[in-house]
Amino acid sequence: MEIKPIKSEQDYQNALKRLEIVFDAAENTKEGDEAEILSMLIDAYENQYYPIEAPDPIEAIKIRMEEMNLKQKDLVGIIGGKSRVSEILNKKKRLTVDMIRELERTLHISASVLVNSYQLSK
Repeated sequence: MEIKPIKSEQDYQNALKRLEIVFDAAENTKEGDEAEILSMLIDAYENQYYPIEAPDPIEAIKIRMEEMNLKQKDLVGIIGGKSRVSEILNKKKRLTVDMIRELERTLHISASVLVNSYQLSK
């Protein structure tokens, strides 16, 4: 087992190929340990060079609505009346602090996601 830091795209590709080979190795074996270490190295490299950005607040709300099988009307009372919900989801108006608190409580979306800036529609 020769494991070294991933310092380049070629190192990354080589690590991915090797991980494919040892991925299903049993735990507490030489290859199992290698798979575990490679996974950590690959994860660190991907976090640095291929970060996944959080969606904007409205997209996060829409994603969670889909996950929870909610419709726009289900947000009435959580962030306001029917027209206010439409304005928010269509990016005509910004979320308020009270809306963010209620969305965090009911949809379990982190306030740190909901407070991010986003572009309003014109």
